[in-house]
Amino acid sequence: MDFFVCFNCSSDEDPTEEDCFSCFIPSTRDDKAELSRSSRSKDFSESQDKNLTPELHHRVQSFTFKELGAATCEFRGANIIGDGGFGLVYKGLLAEHNQIVAIKRLNLSAQQGNREFLVELLTLSMLQHTNIMSLIGYCADGDERLLVYEYMPLGSLEDHLHDDPRLTLLKPLSWKNRIKIAAGVARGLEYLHNEASPPVIYRDLKSSNILLNNNYEPKLSDFGLAKLGPVGDNAYVFTRLMGTYGYCPPEYALTNQITQKTDVYSFGIVLLELITGRKAVDFKRREDEQILVDWVRSILEDAQDFSAMADPLLQGQFPIRSLHQAVVVAAMCTQQDASSRPPIRNVVKALTHLESQACDPS
Repeated sequence: MDFFVCFNCSSDEDPTEEDCFSCFIPSTRDDKAELSRSSRSKDFSESQDKNLTPELHHRVQSFTFKELGAATCEFRGANIIGDGGFGLVYKGLLAEHNQIVAIKRLNLSAQQGNREFLVELLTLSMLQHTNIMSLIGYCADGDERLLVYEYMPLGSLEDHLHDDPRLTLLKPLSWKNRIKIAAGVARGLEYLHNEASPPVIYRDLKSSNILLNNNYEPKLSDFGLAKLGPVGDNAYVFTRLMGTYGYCPPEYALTNQITQKTDVYSFGIVLLELITGRKAVDFKRREDEQILVDWVRSILEDAQDFSAMADPLLQGQFPIRSLHQAVVVAAMCTQQDASSRPPIRNVVKALTHLESQACDPS
């Protein structure tokens, strides 16, 4: 289903909650979403909930706060499985369906909390892809705003790459699974950029937002910063600088303009994390190694051995040719000139080829 896109999202500033909400309503142009700070009240759950259109209710389920409280043992601390940026994420059980889910309870005291709820709810309810997190339902009950997702048992990519394996039960990722994850993430972006209507710029790609199922298949999560577009003759979208340091391309900070190449740059950083096992930014390292992309560029410029970049946890168990090809893809994605970065469809082709190769060291 196509979205109705308002022109406010192409303005110089980030849209207000009212502007942003109207962008994600399906194409029923008679609908006008009225949203203000006062919507964090009973009025929202009684009136605005009805304005989320019948199409939304057919796609996702509406829950009461009581139901989700029961699912999480009243949001017991032991059930916390993550921090979604604007709120805590809990593991829960929907007893009626005997279904394990992840439930994000948004912190509406955060300035962007209510806006993130609306953007993520209305975006995810319209997106459907193997590598995009499935939204099961939501709760807009009084002052409470919660989102219910499919549960991803292996947690985030960040957990697998950056948690000390000696202190966790997580096994180091094999090279085969690293390429599999990279290819899946790229396919998710390709869907957002080329198949969603209108296209979506994710704007928050990072290892903590990539979740894994039992087969190490990745799914993009946390769409609270997603932006529609560009559409029509526009080549970019204006927005305030948001995101995570280390993953944002240089032109974003300079111009406040985002394009699909913004996501491609962030993907390149994630691919470098998969290759090296290093964080995008790590101030515990010596100064010339703190920014991952700068450290990698220094190695490439000096024509040093690419294998020196490989994550030590791989213990040399990777094909040298595959490593070199992955480094080249990452380097192309993270070029400082946005126009020189490849479109995500080309990245998918390259990684699909790597994924199909034998992964025995050679």
